[in-house]
Amino acid sequence: MKCLVLLSGGMDSVTALYWARQHHDVVGAVSFDYGSKHNAKEIALAAWHCDHLGSLYHDIVPLPFINQLFTSDLLQSGGEIPDGHYAEETMKRTVVPFRNGIMLAIAAGLAESRGAEALVIASHSGDHAIYPDCREPFMHAMATAMTEGTYARIELLRPFIDLDKTAIATLGHSLHIDYAKTWSCYKGHARHCGTCGTCVERREAFLLAGLPDPTPYESTPTLPPAPLSSP
Repeated sequence: MKCLVLLSGGMDSVTALYWARQHHDVVGAVSFDYGSKHNAKEIALAAWHCDHLGSLYHDIVPLPFINQLFTSDLLQSGGEIPDGHYAEETMKRTVVPFRNGIMLAIAAGLAESRGAEALVIASHSGDHAIYPDCREPFMHAMATAMTEGTYARIELLRPFIDLDKTAIATLGHSLHIDYAKTWSCYKGHARHCGTCGTCVERREAFLLAGLPDPTPYESTPTLPPAPLSSP
């Protein structure tokens, strides 16, 4: 199946790209420059992987209105990124309202324009507690809208929807992905901070998978425990 991959440059989307290359005919990848604090770090690495895989076609779509109009601490216009576990209540401050809905709508049109039959998105079970637009009911609804709203009847492939970050790291290791060439930290500093929710999730994934973590961090304090119940 010809598919287009949503590629942020993080661990999950890069793994989805390599998974898609193994199982489908990838016609390209798309990244969105929407004004997050870590956008520049991610997109540079998304471009690296597209080049690494043989100059794979890579679209970068600017969405400046999100940073200008939306409220989220993930954005350059927002407040400080919280530290702590990825599933903590404070991580809701990093939600960008309907981000995946906006990006999937654009990507569906781009996929049809590129001659693709499907989109691949890397949403996984670890996202579900915090991000409503990463959960399967939302993805199912978007999948239906994309299929019904395109002549190509674009499908939405979500291979990791029931996997956690540890399983994704294990899969990526089997695909020989260089995870040093991925970015997770929401703060967007020169190095991963090691303490924000996404850094904690990244560190935890490598630890639980029994894999070496190739990431240079600013600090690596003891990992915080997961909250007793999801927000």
